[in-house]
Amino acid sequence: MEDFLKEFGDYYGYPDGPKSIKEIRETEFKRLDEGVVYLDHAGSTLYSELQMENVFKDFTSNVYGNPRILNLLHFVLLAEMADLVGYSDSQSDISSATSDLIADARHQVLEYFNASPEDYSCIFTSGATAALKLVGETFPWTHDSNFLYTMENHNSVLGIREYALGQGASACAVDIEETANQPSQLASSGPFIKVKHRAVQRRNTSKLQKDESRGDAYNLFAFPSECNFTGLRFNLDLVKLIKENPEATLQGSPFGTYVSSDILSSSLIFLSALHWSKRWMVLIDAAKGCATLPPNLSEYPADFVVVSFYKLFGYPTGLGALLVRNDAAKLLKKTYFSGGTVAASIADIDFVKRRERVEEFFEDGSASFLSITAIRHGFKLLKSLTTSAIWMHTTSLSMYVKKKLQALRHGNGAAVCVMYGSENQKYWIHSSFMLQLSSHKSGPTVTFNLKRPDGSWFGYLEVEKLASLSGIQLRTGCFCNPGACAKYLDLSHSDLLSNVEAGHVCWDDNDVINGKPTGAVRVSFGYMSSFEDAKKFIDFIISSFVSPTKNIGNGIAVSGRFTQLPSEELESRESSPSYFLKSVTIYPIKSCAGFSVNRWPLCKTGLLHDREWMIQGLTGETLTQKKVPEMSLISTFLDLEEGLLSVESTRCKDKLHIRIKSKSYNPRSNEFDSHDNILESHSEETRINSWFTSAIGRQCKLLQYCSSTFKHCLNRNKSHGLCRDLESNINFANEAQFLLISEESVADLNRRLDAKGKDNNQALEKINPYRFRPNLVISGGEAYAEDKWRTLKIGDSQFTSLGGCNRCQMINISNGTGQVKKSNEPLTTLASYRRVKGKILFGTLLRYEIDAKTESWIQVGEEVTPYTDY
Repeated sequence: MEDFLKEFGDYYGYPDGPKSIKEIRETEFKRLDEGVVYLDHAGSTLYSELQMENVFKDFTSNVYGNPRILNLLHFVLLAEMADLVGYSDSQSDISSATSDLIADARHQVLEYFNASPEDYSCIFTSGATAALKLVGETFPWTHDSNFLYTMENHNSVLGIREYALGQGASACAVDIEETANQPSQLASSGPFIKVKHRAVQRRNTSKLQKDESRGDAYNLFAFPSECNFTGLRFNLDLVKLIKENPEATLQGSPFGTYVSSDILSSSLIFLSALHWSKRWMVLIDAAKGCATLPPNLSEYPADFVVVSFYKLFGYPTGLGALLVRNDAAKLLKKTYFSGGTVAASIADIDFVKRRERVEEFFEDGSASFLSITAIRHGFKLLKSLTTSAIWMHTTSLSMYVKKKLQALRHGNGAAVCVMYGSENQKYWIHSSFMLQLSSHKSGPTVTFNLKRPDGSWFGYLEVEKLASLSGIQLRTGCFCNPGACAKYLDLSHSDLLSNVEAGHVCWDDNDVINGKPTGAVRVSFGYMSSFEDAKKFIDFIISSFVSPTKNIGNGIAVSGRFTQLPSEELESRESSPSYFLKSVTIYPIKSCAGFSVNRWPLCKTGLLHDREWMIQGLTGETLTQKKVPEMSLISTFLDLEEGLLSVESTRCKDKLHIRIKSKSYNPRSNEFDSHDNILESHSEETRINSWFTSAIGRQCKLLQYCSSTFKHCLNRNKSHGLCRDLESNINFANEAQFLLISEESVADLNRRLDAKGKDNNQALEKINPYRFRPNLVISGGEAYAEDKWRTLKIGDSQFTSLGGCNRCQMINISNGTGQVKKSNEPLTTLASYRRVKGKILFGTLLRYEIDAKTESWIQVGEEVTPYTDY
């Protein structure tokens, strides 16, 4: 930390503030003492505990009611009543007090952006997205209108395009490039801005063109104050340039329009379509940027500015605001009216008189008055620190992280990190640091991807998974910013369409397709972030992804951390060690506990009845221990002779018995001679589903596998997808018919856990092989010998290895004491030495090669004979 403070100490930690960062963390964010490193402030910052105490004290000490607004006819009635009986026309004290607080909240929002109430109004919305939608649906689009927006815009801004195109307007994305002053320019002449136009978008609107009355047309230009993908901050001079001189800004001197040859024709078409005489209006999406450096609207008079309060101070959620210039608000076309926006209406004729004040005109329904009254406690907190101090504090952290990431190298000299939006990143260490920092072109966000020593990409999901195990919360993907994602990841239209055709959608697990990442890793800092957070993150990256050069005994140099499977060591072991089958376990219901047997029949789906049932939520999702850990407390047992599945739980008084089949069955077809495996009545189905609902504490139902109904297994996105094992039949297993675990491999893991615990002065729980939910446990030989097996025989039955089993956090759930417990082990330790190409492997998946001529059983004690070649 000494080096960091030497470089940033005058600006980090609020040295001139009422509290230092250390005091802020100790008094207002005590919940972060549990080892949580929160680095997703671009997604949502954290609320202060002091802030919430003040909100709670406020709500429990005062009475706030609906700030009703009396309509015009109501006022007339009150006036008449006052004349007759001396009735007062005032509102209730509670409603009036709440209305006053809402008015004060509007003033605080405007003040935060240095916006004069004479020029701007604050419209409260349900969020930043609702504010953007309000602009899109009420903007006065015509066939002559144009919607321009930067590539670095959130999907919620892109959605405005639907309103524009739907009304016959054109739309076009642009790239804004800002460079230093040119040699021929004076320093006072401002930055040199290049505008690169992309393809013009227009829909077939011949009917709209025919019916449209040619009046005044208005254009809209939208850009974020800070890109939520890279943290790039846009020059707010764009507001004045677009509003005051759009022709010069978008088409020629003095700033110059850069148009590459491959888009020249479309740009010329676009430029000829622009109506320079028409008025241009500007929208700033400040949802991300306002948390650390809000736009000064007295200097940059944008027409619309979008705000999100949970990004400012964590609470409340579900509340945003649209700051709108009063002259621009008069041009918006609103159709719907409601109780809050109408001055008077008559039910049985077409008559309505709308309210004239901007916020009253646009805020439909009752205001979210409790949330609105709560924001003053958040603003009080920000004001105590000041936005300039918050900016310097958070930016010093992001600059430190960028500097460290850029310097990382693998043992072979290859760069570890590729950062986005930071190509011109510079670091200043001199007396004018504050001035330089305030003009820094990137917010407190760092977005990157990581590379292996051979140049291939680490998938961003691997980074997220390992970060979570280390207690680090960050965000991955495209962050709902498809333009910036494609731009910085160099994904062409062909790449994007190909990815979609391959099944890739937002938030899925496809993080690398055709050798290219589909998203990135993002860390972002908030006003309560600390150097310790940044340091822990850098240490995590180094320990988990930076590979030093390591010499193996035979002189071969490999990147040590990622050659996890000890293949070189296996070659020197005994050529034919002795293995035998230690246990056989069947799991009739997916994710519930299984039962062990000495002998069991094999069938075309593996072990007879293994994972033949699953529990499904009412919305159709498959329930597993990852979502419902209590499922591990449900024990199961199958009696083949009686044809009964018995289920038991500590949450249920009685056992549940389900008749599943007749006594006659064919293990090779897994089909039964009787219809008894189908629930015979609605009452029986209700009885079974009620039992499971009680056992797991949520509404659910039990489903049985039927080959005519279920063709695929379920992937991690809870949708039907292909399993790894495409050549055999499986029930509700995730990937394969069998999971095999070696006792020796588990013993090696426990030795590592024991050593780790001693190093950290803590006792780590010893892991039982059954924590991994194996069907087969073997004993004998050396640890991890199973990694090299290609086929094996158990007794007379033949099996094919499908490779290692990719482990998830489900193995971190234990219930040895009858209580469900979660931890980071053993997955964290496994990740340190069993990680291969983004997967944490432990155990081997098998497929049974069924012999149609023989009825096969598997039995504990049988010899296991492995083969390393196919």
